[in-house]
Amino acid sequence: MPYNNLKELPEQIKKNLPKPAQEIYLKAFNNAWEQYKDPDKRRGNQSQEEVSHKVAWSAVKQTYTKDESGNWVEKE
Repeated sequence: MPYNNLKELPEQIKKNLPKPAQEIYLKAFNNAWEQYKDPDKRRGNQSQEEVSHKVAWSAVKQTYTKDESGNWVEKE
């Protein structure tokens, strides 16, 4: 289920990530959703949704990291 806008993202994402990171997550999730439609393109028995969330988190972690307080901040 691709997301149409930031309001549709899971509550955990909206609550913890800053808006620019949410935008990265949304774009990466939707791209992965399309890319991994075919089960043969996924590893193991992971669902399309599981793979898409993993890809989205990976994209966020390329630009953002958690600080000492546990808040997501842009990497320097």
